[in-house]
Amino acid sequence: MDERKRDSMIAYLRHRMDGFGISPDDLASFLAIGPAGSDMDRYGSASGDTWSGQGETPQWLKLAISAGQSIGHFELPSTAPTQPATQSGADWKNDPFAGSALARSNHR
Repeated sequence: MDERKRDSMIAYLRHRMDGFGISPDDLASFLAIGPAGSDMDRYGSASGDTWSGQGETPQWLKLAISAGQSIGHFELPSTAPTQPATQSGADWKNDPFAGSALARSNHR
């Protein structure tokens, strides 16, 4: 991306952040959280056992998988950080990201 496009995008993003009441500090704290699930449990059993997905697979999960259960069965619902409240009546018709993957992103 050339410098002019980059500067234009930065100005656009700052304008949109101002419009939604998002400060640079809000953005920095959100980004500091890290990827979803990095410090949270990702898998859980009915008996309350949990695993973050990092390190060695725990015995309870190994046993369940060897018995034919899918690891996806044990995935916990992700708890995304709360999103800032959006303004009512926002004008989306001139938004270059409307309908794109960026607009639908869950920030995971």
